[in-house]
Amino acid sequence: MESGKNSDLLTRRQKNIPRGISTAFPIFASSAKNAVIHDVEGKRYIDFAGGIGVLNTGHCHPKVIKAIEEQAKKYIHTAFQVLGYEPYIAVTEKLNQLAPISGDKKSILFSTGAEALENAVKIARYATKRTGFISFTGGFHGRTMMALALTGKVVPYKKGFGPFPGDVYHIPFPIAYHGITEDDSLNVLQSLFKSDIDPERVAAIAIEPVQGEGGFYIAPYGFLKKLRKLCDDYGILLISDEVQSGFARTGKLFAIEHSEVQPDLIISAKSLAGGMPLSAVIGKAAIMDSVEPGGLGGTYAGNPLACAASLAVMEIIEEERILEKSIRLGDLLQKELKKMAESIPEIGEVRGLGGMVAVEYVKEGDPHKPDADLTKKISMKCLENGLIILSCGVYGNVLRILVPITADVREIEEGIEILQKSTLQVLNR
Repeated sequence: MESGKNSDLLTRRQKNIPRGISTAFPIFASSAKNAVIHDVEGKRYIDFAGGIGVLNTGHCHPKVIKAIEEQAKKYIHTAFQVLGYEPYIAVTEKLNQLAPISGDKKSILFSTGAEALENAVKIARYATKRTGFISFTGGFHGRTMMALALTGKVVPYKKGFGPFPGDVYHIPFPIAYHGITEDDSLNVLQSLFKSDIDPERVAAIAIEPVQGEGGFYIAPYGFLKKLRKLCDDYGILLISDEVQSGFARTGKLFAIEHSEVQPDLIISAKSLAGGMPLSAVIGKAAIMDSVEPGGLGGTYAGNPLACAASLAVMEIIEEERILEKSIRLGDLLQKELKKMAESIPEIGEVRGLGGMVAVEYVKEGDPHKPDADLTKKISMKCLENGLIILSCGVYGNVLRILVPITADVREIEEGIEILQKSTLQVLNR
């Protein structure tokens, strides 16, 4: 029986669920629609978290609900390795059609972003007959062991869980705001090739076109092009991790499209299925076909309900012009937040790509003095004032906005007003 109080549910949670899984806020959802959530006590919140980027098309979109209901009446599970089904094929057909990779493409479906990453690693190693991987500081690729090895942030993700799989190397992610140039990153990479791993032994380089957990830093387009050429020169595969930046969040279906760079493999998840667990690895057909039959799979991978939801999401993106809405969302957010920053020196930078926007808080206007404590206080004050917003960044000093792209503009403006009000309240201004 559902409790009517957040405090009661919090007590039950603490008694029955290990502390290793944290929950950002001590409230519990009762209902949600598009960009609005109500908790079990009836309080209303504007949702700027979107289930950590899962709800680009909003909570409970009617088209997604209908697709799930209709599929549930037919069959819920067969395991694709036992009996195939049309929705799985239809999703892969659409992904192959839409992915920014030239030539023949193939896709395989899984359940989570980490699972997709693990399988991208397997595919890359099998196709290249190489073992090494390179990723970036601040990058986040999931919570399984290989995904953690590639992740470039220790606390809370990697602390106490090592040792991690070997033959993984990290280089700096180019961030102009923090004084890390494209040449800095490329020089470290070349040094890596001289001191730690022969480039002929590197299977792939994995990069987020926009870092998610790392702080919403955008990979410079020129850097991505140089990375593509370097991969071509050495026979290395380029993997674009689009788990958080993909499926319309940045104004393109995949964020790497902004750079016009074509990766060899793309990882997709989160907003791929409107809240249902679904992920994918999309890639060049010759690479994807390199693994022998039976080498890839998963019991729940490409679940029929999730596939049905994904097909609905792809229709919504097209019919409701979600890519255009994401650009307009980003323009609105950046305009208002930059205006806010003019009178709040603790805001070091406002940045974003389409509807993937973040605010970085620092001390004394110094990019090298991250203010995680202030950021945490502001997010909690936002909750008190009716806004759900999450922090991110290696130092936890960035607030990220992942509001559903389908949100009503009045709700977006209300959320911005709450963020500004909360920031000023915490700063006693």
